Formats: sequence, structure tokens, C-alpha cells
Amino acid sequence: MRNDLLDRLRPRLHALVVSFGAPATMSESGAQARRLRPSNIALAAIGAFFWIAFSIGLRPLSLPEEGRYVGVAWEMLRSGDWLVPTEDGLPFFHKPPLFYWITAGAMRLFSINEWAARVAPLLAATLGAITLYAVGRRWAGDRAARWAALILVTEPFFFAASQFANLDMLVAACIAVAITLAGHAALLVRRGEPHRAALLGAWAALAFGVLAKGLIGIVLPGLVVLVWLATTGQSRTILRLLWPAGILLFAIICAPWFAAVQMRHSGFAHFFFVYQHFERFTATGFNNVQPWWFFIVAVPALTLPWSLALLGSTFKARSGEPAEATLWRRLMWTWLVVVLAFFSIPQSKPVGYAMPVLFPIAALVADAIVARFEAGKRRVRGVAFACAALAVLVCLAAVLYMRFAYHRDNTAIGHELARLRSPADPVVFVGEYFFDVPLHARLREPVPVTGNWADPGIMRRDNWRRELHEGAPFAPELAATLLIDTDRGLALRCGAAPLWVVVKSDGEGRVAALPGATLALTSNRVSLWRVAPADCAATTMPKAPSP
Repeated sequence: MRNDLLDRLRPRLHALVVSFGAPATMSESGAQARRLRPSNIALAAIGAFFWIAFSIGLRPLSLPEEGRYVGVAWEMLRSGDWLVPTEDGLPFFHKPPLFYWITAGAMRLFSINEWAARVAPLLAATLGAITLYAVGRRWAGDRAARWAALILVTEPFFFAASQFANLDMLVAACIAVAITLAGHAALLVRRGEPHRAALLGAWAALAFGVLAKGLIGIVLPGLVVLVWLATTGQSRTILRLLWPAGILLFAIICAPWFAAVQMRHSGFAHFFFVYQHFERFTATGFNNVQPWWFFIVAVPALTLPWSLALLGSTFKARSGEPAEATLWRRLMWTWLVVVLAFFSIPQSKPVGYAMPVLFPIAALVADAIVARFEAGKRRVRGVAFACAALAVLVCLAAVLYMRFAYHRDNTAIGHELARLRSPADPVVFVGEYFFDVPLHARLREPVPVTGNWADPGIMRRDNWRRELHEGAPFAPELAATLLIDTDRGLALRCGAAPLWVVVKSDGEGRVAALPGATLALTSNRVSLWRVAPADCAATTMPKAPSP
């Protein structure tokens, strides 16, 4: 049976390799695109999926990003409340629930492990890549679409993000699918061909983008498509894309969650839409403050070696090509420029914000490569395959580094806590919220976290303290039991059960001074302590020893 399967696949694989470099005219490319079969899309999807997925579970969850978002999904799974995301039991309204829904569902289906925790970016990356490939075949030609898909999945930035458990790839893929399908629909309108299926897909992608990360899921793709239509003489098509059925589908998909959460928490709408969107966009005090030109430098660096070929792409029409091919290329350029300009405005510039531009970069680099093929420059094929090989090596090197050299997770602490602790034993985090410990230890209840919660400086830094502090007003009674000072936290040892304390190793002095305190494990500069129960009526809390 295996030999029969190989015999069937060998001609397809040979044809795939040959097609990357064989010359073809624009008319031939268009004919190939029109002969697109479901089997071609399926083969491309399978290839993209397994290339991304082969290493997805080889490394621990990184901190803080992956630990935070997977931890929220774990809380959704353990509590059974799929409506309100929570961080340490407190409402976490910084982001909508789509990532948490997918991740919690994957962990329920495939058990709780690193592979399941990264299903959302894996599926999103595959969907985004295959959409760019399938639509690109129609307007840029078969060879350009193949190269675009290959370049996209081997861009080091894309490859890393597709197996990184946060919201960036999910929203980037939704934005990419929305722009690609909206552009496809507009070009179909121009040709007088049926376009409503593509348009419905675009509106659905907009809705899922909003459920992935908020208003940016509709604002950014809408801005890209609007600028493209307005600058390429297609302004009349704008009203055609504002199809009532599409708008209704958008509302049906994303409106119910927002309405339901607002009914449960009356302050949600202001916090989410006003504070998290408009005030955050212009405010200071958030992570990764960078100058305006940051993305212009960072994105080409993170997409090497492919980004060097961008210099060979053009905005102009090429001799003999259909008008739609030119418009498709201009959509890619508009997409790249608008997104980079948009995210260059705020002072906070997390590098993941620029992820939507990875799709047009791949398409434009492919366009430049194919243009040289068609111009008869044979050496370009060897250079292109050398770039592909180098990009693959960079991706594999990153996997090996994260597998063997990354030492910032608390996996060992969580597993040791799960092994030693009885279900009724209290747990406290001292001076830090350890995002991944509740997940790895399978803690069924929120964990008290000690700290100076009256500090007015909490709101000036974008970190775990601010997140928990912002969730407190939505559940004040619960917050009063979780956000506590160190004395109250260590007083949890009073009673019949031992207290388990997780603390950074450089701040464990006060814990070590407690009577009956025993170090259970130290890993990656974090320590787990067991503190024997005590009769607190007869004792006083010890002070930390002098240095």
C-alpha cells in the first residue's frame, strides 16, 4: 500500500518542484489558475499544516505571553464558564474570547499539553496561507501563488508566530483572509462574475477578527481595502462590498458575545471599547515603546532572507499582463504600507502587531521572483531555492534553540506542585503571578497573590499587576480574597493543611524563615516551598532575615 501511495504522489511532487521554476506566459498562468481543483488546495493545506505542526509541541510555554493566554483558556476549561475569560479568577477583558475558545476546546479534545495549547495559531496560519494561495492563483497565476505560499510558511517570523500561543497570529490570519477575500470579491465585481460567496467569507473573517482581538479586526482590513479601492479607480465598488447580507452575517457571528458580557458586567463596554482601544492606542506606559520607524526596520529583519527580494517588486503594470493582475499587486502594496503606517502611530509597538504584513510581503516577493523567471533570468531560480533553504535552516535553528536553550518556564514547578500537594492544601504566589503554574499543577481554584496592591504606580506599567488590578472592579469580593499583602498570604498556613508557596528565588527569604518551611524545588530561578501548618494564635509572622 505504501508503494502505491508513493507512486501516486511522485508525479505530483515532481510537477510541483518543476512548476516553481519553469517559464510560463501570463495566459498560461491564468489558465492554470482557472483549473484549480480542490485536491490542489488540500495538498497545499496539508503541506503547510505539517510543516508548521511538526515542532509545535517540542518546547515549553514561554513567559509571559504563552503562559498568560493559555492560562486564561485553562481557567475557562476548568470553570466551565465559556462566556467571561478570567485571569486568576478575575475577569480578563483585555481581549475577546476566540483564542480562548479554540485553545480550551483543543485542550479538552487532545488533553492539556503544549501541542493543544498552540492549535489556534497553527490553524490560523494554515488558513491564512491557503487562502492567499488559492485566491492568488486566480489573479497572480499558479507559479506566483505557489511561491507566495512557500515564502510565507518559511518566513522565520511567520513560522515562529504560527506556533506561538498568543493572539497575534489568530488576528493576523483573520485580517489576511478578510483582505484577500474582499479583494477577490472586488476583482470579481470588476469582471462581472459571481462574487457574493467571497464577500460572505470576507465578512465572516472580519467578525472572527473582532472576536480575536477587537475592533482592529475590522478597522485594519477595512482601511486597507478602502484605500486600495479609492486609489485604483474602483470607488464605486465600495458600496457593492457593503452588502447587507454580509453585514448581517458579521453581526450574527460577533455581536452576541459582546452583548452577553455587557449584560453580566455593566462596565465591560467602556473598558473594552473606550479604554482598551482608543485610550490604549494613544496612551503611554505600555510595553515596547519604540520610535516611529521601528517596524520599517524590524519587519525586513524578521523576514530575511526573503525581504531582500522586495526591491524587485513593482507597483506599476507590466507589459501584457491583465489589469486584474496589476490591481492584485497594488492591493498587496497597499496592504503592506497601510498596516505599517497604522501601527507606527502609537508609542507601544509589540513586534506581533506587524504580523498581518507577512502575507503581502510573501506575495510581493513571489511576484518579483516570477517576473525574473518570465524575463528569462534563469539564475534567479537557484537564488530563490537557496533563499528557501536558508529560511528553512533559520526556522529549524529557532526550534532547536527554544527546545534546548530556553529556560524561563515554570513547568517543573507546576508538575512538582501537582505531585506533592493534596487537593485541599492552600497555595499562594508571593510577589508574582506565575502564569503557567496553575495550568501545569492543574489547580482548580484561583491563587492568592501577594503584593503592594495599594501602590498607585501599578497602572503605570503594563504587566500582570495591572491586569489583575484592572479585573478587580468586575469582581470586588473575589479580588479582596486574591489580591492581598504578604502577611495575609503567609497566614494561609494557619490551620490543618500545609501551605504551598511559589516565589522567586531571590525573594524567598521571608518564606524560608517560617517555622516548618521546607524547600521542595528550585527551577529557573523560581522556588516551591512547603510550609507546615501552624497555630497562628500563638505565633507572630517572622520578618525577612537581614542581608
